[in-house]
Amino acid sequence: PQVLSTRNDVRDCSADPPYLPPTATNTTARLATLRGIMRTHGIHAYIVPSTDAHMSEYISKRDARLAWITGFTGSAGTVVVTQDKAALWTDSRYWTQAERELDCNWELQRTTSIESIGMWILKAVPAEGNVSLDPFLFSIDTWNSYSRALHGSSLTLFPLETNLVDQAWGDQRPLPSSSEIYILPTEFTGSSWQEKVAGIRQRMEQHVRRPTAVLLSGLEETAWLFNLRGDDIPYNPVFYSYTLLTNMTISLFVEESRLSVAARQSLLSGCPGPLCVELQEYGQVSAHLRRYTQGNVTVWLGTEYTTYGLYNIIPQEKLLEENYSPVMMAKAVKNAHEQEMLRAAHVRDAVAVIQYLVWLEKTVPQGQVDEFSGAQHIDALRWAQEHSRGPSFQSISASG
Repeated sequence: PQVLSTRNDVRDCSADPPYLPPTATNTTARLATLRGIMRTHGIHAYIVPSTDAHMSEYISKRDARLAWITGFTGSAGTVVVTQDKAALWTDSRYWTQAERELDCNWELQRTTSIESIGMWILKAVPAEGNVSLDPFLFSIDTWNSYSRALHGSSLTLFPLETNLVDQAWGDQRPLPSSSEIYILPTEFTGSSWQEKVAGIRQRMEQHVRRPTAVLLSGLEETAWLFNLRGDDIPYNPVFYSYTLLTNMTISLFVEESRLSVAARQSLLSGCPGPLCVELQEYGQVSAHLRRYTQGNVTVWLGTEYTTYGLYNIIPQEKLLEENYSPVMMAKAVKNAHEQEMLRAAHVRDAVAVIQYLVWLEKTVPQGQVDEFSGAQHIDALRWAQEHSRGPSFQSISASG
């Protein structure tokens, strides 16, 4: 087949006037608003990541700040906005998609290295300029990498706890989830949350540093520990939360009104006492941690899921850092019952896949199925299986 010399599904910013496909988003007004807010804070460059405050791989619509400011909806990327430039860094999976979704306000950088982002900032920002980011959206490692990339320059990297994209987004930003947080029945977990808490406290006692508390930031950590589930993020059975587990107390930071009656009763069943869960507002975690770390304490955390914002609250000498928290390590080792449940889930899923393959054999020769209708059909077959809560990610379906 003849290859078309020009494509009309991607932008062409060299044309006069520039050509934008219908899939591109006009970001001129959004960038103007953000730049105005940056000026009031004296910021010359603002860095926006594609993750949320829990380092989640998937995020909710409310946390899709990068998508809102750029129009780019890929799952991975980093953005830097200055007063006269705006650039997106993303990997090769998304280059064509970015050319379809970005308007001509944006430079596309075909790399993801923090070194290249740092080099771009050094060229784009005037000497003595301020580079800022929201410390509650960056991992400890990523913050350190930016710090190294700008080290030795005249630029200042400083954390700003007010999120400037949220300010620009204003009341157009999607609301937080209000769906119910529910209990996962014991028939699926094999152990109660009280047993899990006892196990983690035992690990704290056995550790050579004798930590007084464990801080949980990863959403799956809290969900696993308390045998609770939610649907705040598509394809992920989690809910927004933090946990501070000490040797005598348990603080769960969550929107209390969203807990089902059974979930609330379960968490409060051990009150008062060391197995009583104190329910606190989700947004209070920083203030609570600041108070707690004034005492003679040691906080154990997993650096993979903790943001620089929370990490920075804890004095260095009161920190016990490991890549993963003891909860993440315990969660990784499945008990006999969990193993049995995993196998049973895979058998049910295999039934759906086999039904799908039989259906494909019948329908493909008739020319009645494409990749999209095929993906819809396998989703329906999976939903029909007992205990289904939906797929773990959007079906990726291709042919030819």
